[in-house]
Amino acid sequence: MSGKPFHPTAVDEHIGQRVQLRRVMMGLSQKDLAQICGVTFQQIQKYESAGNRISASRLFELSAALETPISFFFKGLPGYMPEPPRSGKIQRVSEQNQDDPLSKNESLQLIHLYWKLPSDTQREAVMKMLKAMNGGE
Repeated sequence: MSGKPFHPTAVDEHIGQRVQLRRVMMGLSQKDLAQICGVTFQQIQKYESAGNRISASRLFELSAALETPISFFFKGLPGYMPEPPRSGKIQRVSEQNQDDPLSKNESLQLIHLYWKLPSDTQREAVMKMLKAMNGGE
């Protein structure tokens, strides 16, 4: 190590938030995820808060544990990202929207509970109820 203090970047913070988002969507606690990955729950806390940077190999393990492609952690990353190879151009990636319903824990809990329903019939009934409560389509 270089001895320099660690200062998280916007990318570190974004990836940590996406780890937390996916963990909550799956209904896992920090302790659950830590056990799957073989680390302490404090380490998961540090990853999610960007207190520690997530290495490439750990991100690979997290993607497997959270059953999602690695690209999930970079989706919606604010800032500039390169276009496909050989173009040499840079494109603007949209800023993260704080009003996005998926950024709220309540929405994530709802998604998790919806997919825990044991049958398509029950999920369909919930959708019909929500549509009716919102005035139909």
